[in-house]
Amino acid sequence: MLLVPHALAAQIAAEAARQYTTAHQAELIQEFSEFLSIPNVAADPANLKRNADLLVEMLKRRNVDSQLLSIPDAPPIVYGKIDVPGAQDTVVFYAHYDGQPVTPSEWEGNSPFTPVIREVNGEQRIYARSAGDDKAAIFAQLTALDALRAGKISLRANIRFVWEGEEEAGSPHLEQILDANRDLVHGDVWLVCDGPVDQSGKQTVVFGARGDAHMEITVYGPHHGLHSGHYGNWAPNPAMMLAQLLAGMKDEDGRVLVPHFFDGIAPLTKIELEALARAPVNDQMLMGSFWLGHVDGSGKHLLELINQPSLNINGLSSGQTGARATNVIPPTATADLDLRLVVGIDWHEQQERVVDYIHSRGYFVVESEPTREILMGHAKVALVTRDLASYNAVRTPMDLPIAQEVIRAVQSARGDVVLLPTMGGSVPLGAMERAAQTHTITVPIANYDDNQHAANENLRLQNLWDGVGTMAALLEMK
Repeated sequence: MLLVPHALAAQIAAEAARQYTTAHQAELIQEFSEFLSIPNVAADPANLKRNADLLVEMLKRRNVDSQLLSIPDAPPIVYGKIDVPGAQDTVVFYAHYDGQPVTPSEWEGNSPFTPVIREVNGEQRIYARSAGDDKAAIFAQLTALDALRAGKISLRANIRFVWEGEEEAGSPHLEQILDANRDLVHGDVWLVCDGPVDQSGKQTVVFGARGDAHMEITVYGPHHGLHSGHYGNWAPNPAMMLAQLLAGMKDEDGRVLVPHFFDGIAPLTKIELEALARAPVNDQMLMGSFWLGHVDGSGKHLLELINQPSLNINGLSSGQTGARATNVIPPTATADLDLRLVVGIDWHEQQERVVDYIHSRGYFVVESEPTREILMGHAKVALVTRDLASYNAVRTPMDLPIAQEVIRAVQSARGDVVLLPTMGGSVPLGAMERAAQTHTITVPIANYDDNQHAANENLRLQNLWDGVGTMAALLEMK
């Protein structure tokens, strides 16, 4: 094995990755496609296990000591271990192999688990569920190992791989599994390889993620659908009631009006504010890319707004539309809310603030299906279901020695790097930090326009090849 000076190590590792991926592109695309072809949604535990078993096999094929970390009724964590003689440090690489649910009819030209390659604006992309989120990161880590070994470049730290199987379901068992295996998962740093790079295309290093809390609200009208001509203007319409309730939660500029929603935010530090000031402002480009004639936020930039809590409506359901529409007053209306959190705001408290707001609008709030007596005894009734698989935001200080080491490694491999205090998406960083007694730093590789969580999810292949170089530099980091 070739030992190299520390200052050049990341550059040499990234160059070895470039040479390797260039020489093996066809076979790498084939292997990645086979990985993507295995369904990986929560409702299909048998195929989740197939994914996990394949990953164990892929690790063993590379002479990595590997096993499944399991508890009953939860997808296993795939665990890999490389011990380096004389190494003083341990670096843990996290990613997840599960994906969001799919609606095959919404996909254009292929099913979600039949990967295809298409050319978009002169560049090749691979289309499949989890192509960007998050099988790409796992495959980049495995390929980076191959590249380093092909280049006879030695690792300088102990390496651990922790690949989760239920991140898209809120990671309800992650901390429990990690707690049961503390000796295996401890590291000097956890590198969380999830999410997209900056919209400018530059490699990004992120030092935190927003927390996440979900709620479902159902409001009630008549016991069953009523003819809208015979009973309209008399029987309350729950779809309208819910629309009015939700409309009061935000103003026309998108600012949340729920009382105390912004209370407790931990301010950004000087170094974090300076990093934000240096980051590219991509708002105008994104408006064109997403066909947006206006944006929320009263003129604030996207990166500024990501560092604030948000309230989003994931979906609404009541009655029917289109060819299935009927002239009825529907019996119920339901909304799924997504609350994104920042450091300083507790997820329990944020859910309670929304419940308090619903109370203030004259609703009697219940936590189980209301009876006839409850519905007739109160003018307005709302069933609120709080998702307990929620978690708080986490932010790692940018000036920690290990943080600076990660920045140097990525910069050496990729040049100009965007540093951000917080990622817009959510990852259960708190569970990782508590169980592994460590700090987390996020190093994503996917393209920003990968249709993450939506139909036609894709990965720009150049992002995969660049990601292999980034992972190689981090694997070689001391």
